[in-house]
Amino acid sequence: MMMTLGWFVFMRSTLAPLTQQDDRAWRHPGNNRVGARPGYQYLGPDDETSTFSGVLLPELTGGPVSLDMLNQMGDSGQAFPLIQGDGVMRGSFVIESIGTTRSEFFADGTTRKIDFTIKLKRVDDNDSSLGNTLLGRTAGNLVGRLGVGKLISSVGGKLGGIL
Repeated sequence: MMMTLGWFVFMRSTLAPLTQQDDRAWRHPGNNRVGARPGYQYLGPDDETSTFSGVLLPELTGGPVSLDMLNQMGDSGQAFPLIQGDGVMRGSFVIESIGTTRSEFFADGTTRKIDFTIKLKRVDDNDSSLGNTLLGRTAGNLVGRLGVGKLISSVGGKLGGIL
């Protein structure tokens, strides 16, 4: 298991991102001052987004059914918890967009290759202090060493086989 978004498990048999780009920003609006540089004030965190990109090869990996499930999750407008494979809770995210490019078709029009991009935006305001982040990473490492991740991956693999 690479990660989960709500009840959707990212792994090779469903959707396995090849890249993940995380963007975080902080707000520092400025006020003009006479005879001096603008004064800036820190107002807190701004948007946090995560973008996953990858390739589906339906003959070998997940296929259109996995994308359909994510599209339905996006249609719901709900926020889903994003949990990394090492157990770290990233926060609650909504699906902003899903882009797909199909190529290399069979004679009947079925695609052999689907390039995808999934854009997520964080919508919660959970405490992400350094202490909580380090505690989450430590707990994630412990879970990984105890083999709980393999158990979850095994269950996810069985569910992924259904898809």
